[in-house]
Order: sequence, then structure tokens, then C-alpha cells
Amino acid sequence: MCYILTDRQSVEVYVMRVVKDSKERKNEILDVAERLFCSRGFDNTSTNDILKEIGIARGTLYYHFKSTEDILDAMIERLTNQVVEKAEAIALDESIPVLERLTRTMLSLNVDNELGDFIMEQVHRPQNALMHQKMENMLLGRVNKLITRIAEDGIRQGIMNTDYPAEAVEMLMMYSYSVFDSMVQYGEEEEQRKKMGFIYHAERVLGMKQGALLEVLKPVFE
Repeated sequence: MCYILTDRQSVEVYVMRVVKDSKERKNEILDVAERLFCSRGFDNTSTNDILKEIGIARGTLYYHFKSTEDILDAMIERLTNQVVEKAEAIALDESIPVLERLTRTMLSLNVDNELGDFIMEQVHRPQNALMHQKMENMLLGRVNKLITRIAEDGIRQGIMNTDYPAEAVEMLMMYSYSVFDSMVQYGEEEEQRKKMGFIYHAERVLGMKQGALLEVLKPVFE
């Protein structure tokens, strides 16, 4: 921003540099990196590309991130936080019936867009196994608590019946992440069998009537 002050004898020009706070600058870098990674590919995007796009000094970038791998890691963490916050808003809304809340919470965890596709492609690369594990741990740790909250409401309403709701949810979520994380390895028949088997056993683990979760979880698997 430029301010020009005048008097009778001289013109003084004061240039004030706009300084963004650390969080705002970090998010700006991530926003640009997301756009470049999705359009060019991760391997075809360098820190120089990001610097050129934003127009900042290299030292500013390195203050926040040391490499494109660091940026990718932060992108995954930011996306995970956004997804979980969205799921939390649904899971804690007691005005929504329990089973509908379960469906909507699970659906909110799906990121069906270009960024989501890019992130999933990256975390499934062998060299990014640690990033994949970190993302999974973040989701399991926070999502389990949300689903447990829904299960506890279901128990109070007589929809579910288990003395160990947290442990039941943990078992089901760990299995779902393990088996359904990448379905491309299964044929159509085997995939369908695993989905139906999951629903069948989820009902028993949560102490529900047979078929109670069929319509609830069907949209999640579609």
C-alpha cells in the first residue's frame, strides 16, 4: 500500500508492506500447491513453481515448509481436519435421528472431488506409506469418538445394545479402513460380499436387529 503525503516543500512517499500472519500465509501456500498439484501432478510441481505462482521469497516458503513432501503432508492434514469438522457437526446434532445421523456422518467423510482423488492417489503410493498411516490414525482417533457418540445415543434409545460401544465402533472402523480403503483389488462379486458381510456383522457387534443397518449403510457403499 502506498501513502503519498504532500506539503509545501516536498513530496514524501511511504511504502507500507502488507505482512500476512503465519497462518494466513501457510494456507495461501497450501491453496496454491493444491491447485498446482491437481493440475500438473505432484511429481511435476516444484517449490519454484509454487514460489512463482504466489510471488513470495524462498525464505518465506521454507519458514513453513522444507519441501513439496512437507507441503503434501500439510495438505493431507488440513483436508482431514476439514472432513472431520464437517462430520462432527452432523454427529453431534441430536435433532437428527440416530440412524440418519450415522448415514450422514459416514457420507461426510467421503471427499468426492479432484482434491480428494489426488490425495487418495498420493497416500496409496508405496513411498507415502507414512503419510497414509498418519491420515488413517487421525481419522480413526477422531471419527471413532464421533461414531461412538452416535452409538451411545442409539443405546439410550433402544436401537442398539452393547456394553462396549467404543470398542465395538473401534473394531468396525479398523476393519472398514483396512478392507474398504482400496476396493480395486476385489472383483465385483467379492466386493459385494465384503460389503454385505460388514453390514451383517456390524449389526451383531452393535446389538441391532438383522437388516437394521442395510438401508443405513447402503448409501455409504454406493
